[in-house]
Amino acid sequence: MMEMEKYTKTTAIERKLRELIKIRASQINECAFCLNMHTTDARKMGETEQRLYCVSAWKECDFYTEAEKVALELTEHVTLIPMKRVPDELYQRIREHYDEKQYVDLVLIINQINSWNRICIYYKEKNIRNKTINYNKAYIL
Repeated sequence: MMEMEKYTKTTAIERKLRELIKIRASQINECAFCLNMHTTDARKMGETEQRLYCVSAWKECDFYTEAEKVALELTEHVTLIPMKRVPDELYQRIREHYDEKQYVDLVLIINQINSWNRICIYYKEKNIRNKTINYNKAYIL
């Protein structure tokens, strides 16, 4: 997990967009710990409050670029893959903004945050209440 995390930070995907992706997936997965972490990180990178508050309603907002919107749509489809899948038409729209490597990197970033969400939710539910691990030290990126 840590090696993949290092890799995702080296991709051509803009840092702020990586954080928006992490925020959107964490909203869907209801991972409060990850939401707090990634909104904090995004603010430190200069992301605006408006964009952070509205990421769950990105479809209705004109202050996200088309490239960001298609990445957030992909985030929803991959996060909810049993219900949504990734239709060919979405792939075609993604390719209007991202090359094949960037597409693969987007999918890896989305899968990475979905994995972290599940790990954090599991450990919070199973161990934090019992104080068997220090949550803040266990999740260091």
